[in-house]
Amino acid sequence: MNTTIDSDLADLIRQIFGAGDVTDRLSQTTDGVAFDDGLWKQLADLGLVRLTGTEAAGGSGASWYECAALLSEAAANAVHLPLAESDLLAGWLLDRAGLPCDDSPRTVAVADSSGRAPRVPWAGEVERVVAVVPRGDRVTVADLAAIQVEATRLPNLSGLPAYDVEVPAGLSGNTVDPGVLTTLKLRGALIRAIQCVGAMERILAMCVEYAGVRVQFGRPVGRFQSVQNLIADIAAEVALAGSAVDAAVVDAVETELEGAASVYRVAVARSCVGHAASVVVRNAHQVHGAIGTTLEHPLPLFTLPVMDWRGDFGGTLFWDRVLGALVESDPTALWELVTAGSTAQSDPRALVAGVVA
Repeated sequence: MNTTIDSDLADLIRQIFGAGDVTDRLSQTTDGVAFDDGLWKQLADLGLVRLTGTEAAGGSGASWYECAALLSEAAANAVHLPLAESDLLAGWLLDRAGLPCDDSPRTVAVADSSGRAPRVPWAGEVERVVAVVPRGDRVTVADLAAIQVEATRLPNLSGLPAYDVEVPAGLSGNTVDPGVLTTLKLRGALIRAIQCVGAMERILAMCVEYAGVRVQFGRPVGRFQSVQNLIADIAAEVALAGSAVDAAVVDAVETELEGAASVYRVAVARSCVGHAASVVVRNAHQVHGAIGTTLEHPLPLFTLPVMDWRGDFGGTLFWDRVLGALVESDPTALWELVTAGSTAQSDPRALVAGVVA
């Protein structure tokens, strides 16, 4: 991420997340990621768990810039907590619904009419679940204790916690406009893009370091042109994805992802990140060879979450189709779409709801 934040905050975040040392996290892919209550309390004391919440409501009043730095650094250090789910999703949604929020860890479960919500991150690990149930032309939002929902953990190669959730029938709560669901999807999609870029930047650094110290045939493998090409492709993809995500973060700061160009910016970011992930993960494991697949090596701590995150809130195919639908909605205004993010004839937010992937 290239957004500029206060240097003291950046140093604090790096210090908290271990400054690159992941030796105590190597078991994540085998034992699964568990909620770290001690680290959560430490972050809460520092005002980092509700970073973007309003000061009037007990938050820190920061922007997407600061939150993006927090999420990126966490991903780059294989530190997994529901920071984004609790602040940028649940906290934001509760504020929209006029419901109170505190520092308790939360996630969001968007259920169908039967009350089922698939693949909800952290649902069985957090204290509260913000349930969202569409009902006709309104959407019901309720802040539930975790024991009020039924959560079944799903198998996951990355070890990241994901659950199928069933919310109670006859759910009561406050109502919001259905348009909130589109914004929620955009926010979630951008969150995962930020995390992917943070992890991919770490993968790039690991490849450069490994290629410089691993000696084969009498010289470091980084001296071989084929390995150099692999790393160069990783660097190019990470730079492209990072630039696209930076543009979407700027849009989030300026419009809260409710602007005319928001759908386009997020779709571009997710498309770039999704395609970059394939190249980055494949090439990184080629650079490292067999050692990079072992349980003792940290590379899977980053490659597996990247492949997991890129499927959340719409996979790469979904966001590619959103971009295609935007172009198709007004084929004569391609330049306007690229430069402005929308055209006079398109309804980007409706396209997100209408795309099936």
